[in-house]
Amino acid sequence: MSGQKSNEMLAAVYDKPGDASTVLSARYVKRPEVGAGQVRVRLAFSGINPTDVKIRSGRTPRPIADFQVPHMDGSGTIDAVGPGVEMTRIGQRVWVLLAAHESRWGTAAQWTVVNQDRAIELPDEVSFELGATLGVPAVTAANCLLGDGPITGKDVLIAGGAGAVGRCAVELAHWQGARVAASVSGEVKAEITRQAGADFVVNYREASAKGQLQAWSTKVAHIVELDLGTNLDLDLAVAAPGASIVTYAADREDPIIPIRRLMAAGVSLRFMLLYTLPAPVLAAAIDIVSAALAANALQLPPVQVFTLADIVGAHQVQEAGPTGRVLVELP
Repeated sequence: MSGQKSNEMLAAVYDKPGDASTVLSARYVKRPEVGAGQVRVRLAFSGINPTDVKIRSGRTPRPIADFQVPHMDGSGTIDAVGPGVEMTRIGQRVWVLLAAHESRWGTAAQWTVVNQDRAIELPDEVSFELGATLGVPAVTAANCLLGDGPITGKDVLIAGGAGAVGRCAVELAHWQGARVAASVSGEVKAEITRQAGADFVVNYREASAKGQLQAWSTKVAHIVELDLGTNLDLDLAVAAPGASIVTYAADREDPIIPIRRLMAAGVSLRFMLLYTLPAPVLAAAIDIVSAALAANALQLPPVQVFTLADIVGAHQVQEAGPTGRVLVELP
């Protein structure tokens, strides 16, 4: 690719939902202009999440006006601000959240524009790579884990402890002083989860998983869940009276809710979707992530880095279920 004009940028784009190899390409498009209350970010890295490939594939339908630049999360440096934004933000290192939500300008491009509250200051000592892995996973984990109150000194269980959300939740729970158990599907993921700070890790595929967890604790006060239908029996086996279960994913068939068992256990269920969190609740979760970064409580997970020219390959790896995170480095 050559001949880039001064008002253009290189971006990954698609104009209809579909298979990555069919609809995704990297090409030059006009660079976005910053509007009132917005900042423009010159991106260093873009992070790919399951939500990004679901939207691109059409599994989670979204309207497309002309074309769409994918990806919610990223990191980079603010190079322009709109009316109503302090000029002192120019030059600020930031991590970016929900860029492609209700916007054409996702982070799989050299620039993006977002509302100023979705570009959050990134401390100088935190790498752009780590910054690009925050966004959706870290903010989701913060709300799921701490949205119902403090967990210091409590037993917590995190399903999928090696996943993007799960690993952040393990790190945040460890930072908050909880006793942390996590479930995983294999030894490689178990080691990743231990390194994140889990006190106890169980392979949920093993027949003895329930017994192992019960031996660790039957007083779990808080559970972060990604597969409620599959794991609810396991969750109830270790939940203390008054425990809360927060679920953030819905990739399988809707479960049958055992109302009587939940009543008898005194367990509460909460369901969260990042896109619909009220603004003050979202802001509170972002503040938790920022505080964790300042405390050096969040570390770079295993990553695979792709170029923008290989955007199709990056999406295919994400869809295959990577161990770790998939990033795109921007030229």
